Amino acid sequence: MYYKELYTHKAGGSLPQLVCTENENMQSRFVVQKILELRERGIPLEETAVLFRSSFHSFDLEIELTKANIPFVKFGGYKFIETAHVKDVIAYLRVLENPRDVVSWNRILLLVDGVGPRTAEKVTDDILKRRVAVPAGGDEVLPTTRFWMQFNDYADNVQKLFEVLKQVASPTIAPAEKTYQILEYYEPILRARYDDHQKRKKDLEMFQNITERYREVDVLLTDLALEPPNESIVDVESPGAEDEYLTLSTIHSAKGLEWNSVFVIYALEGRFPAMYAVASDEEMEEERRLMYVACTRAKENLFITYPMNIYDRESGLILTKPSRFIEGIGEHLLEPWVVE
Repeated sequence: MYYKELYTHKAGGSLPQLVCTENENMQSRFVVQKILELRERGIPLEETAVLFRSSFHSFDLEIELTKANIPFVKFGGYKFIETAHVKDVIAYLRVLENPRDVVSWNRILLLVDGVGPRTAEKVTDDILKRRVAVPAGGDEVLPTTRFWMQFNDYADNVQKLFEVLKQVASPTIAPAEKTYQILEYYEPILRARYDDHQKRKKDLEMFQNITERYREVDVLLTDLALEPPNESIVDVESPGAEDEYLTLSTIHSAKGLEWNSVFVIYALEGRFPAMYAVASDEEMEEERRLMYVACTRAKENLFITYPMNIYDRESGLILTKPSRFIEGIGEHLLEPWVVE
C-alpha cells in the first residue's frame, strides 16, 4: 500500500456537477443539450468526451446524438446500430412493419437452425409472390395476425418463427412488448451463435429499455435508421475544423487522454460499480480506480450523471442510488443538480 497526495497548480474554476435525471433518456437529452451549450461557448466537439463503464451504456445517448445531428466516434466498443445482434432484433421488427422487406427476411430466416440461403430464398419468394400480394389500390398489405396465420406448411423451425411473428403482429401491441417476445425467441439463437452471449445480452437489455419510450414501431425504426452525421452540426457555427467529432469512450480506452469537458454517465450503483464487482474487494478497487481515471480526464468541466429508477432485468432490482464512489461528497466539492 502507498499513499498519494493529490494537488493542483490551477486556482479557481467551476465545481464538478453531479446531475441526477429522472430516467435514462433524460440523462441522454441533458448530455446533448449541455454539449450544444459548450460548443456555443467555443469549445469544439473534439475537446469534449462522454465516458462510461461499459459500451452498452452509451446506446441511448447515441440515438439522441444522431437525432441532434452531432457527429461522434466511439472507442472501446461498437456503435449501437453496428452490432450484429442488435441488427438481428431490428430485422424482426422490420418485417412486422413491412412484410415485403426482403433484406430483413433473409437475415432472420438465416438465423433459423437448418435454414440455408436456398431455403431462405424460397420462403422469401413465397412471401412476396403468394402471401403478400399488392391490392389494386397499390397499398401494402398490413402485417395483421390473419396474414401471419397463413404460414403453416413449412418445417417446424420455420413455423416457430412465424408463430412468434403472429403473436406480436397486432398494431395494438406496444413496441416494448413486441421486442420482449422477440428477445425471448432470439435468446437461444444468441447463445448458440456468440461465445460472448452474456455481454451481448446486456446490449439487448438496453435495447429493450430504449423501446419502452416508443408508442409506434415505425417511429422507433425511423430513429434507429438515422445515420450519424459525417460533418459538424450546421445549426451552430463551428469554432474549428468541419471534421470535428465528439468522443464517446469506455473509461478503459480513455486512459492517458484528456479533454476540456468530460461527461461521466451512469454513475449509478449497480452500473458503476458494476453489480458483479460488489462481491469482490479486488474488483471493487478496480472500479474505484476507473472512476478516478474518468474524473481526472477533464481539464475544465466535469459532469457526472446518473438516472434514477432503472430496472436491471438480469437481477430483477431497481437501481436508484448514485455510485458509492460519489455518494456523500459535500456540495463544496461537487455541485448537485436534479433534472426532471
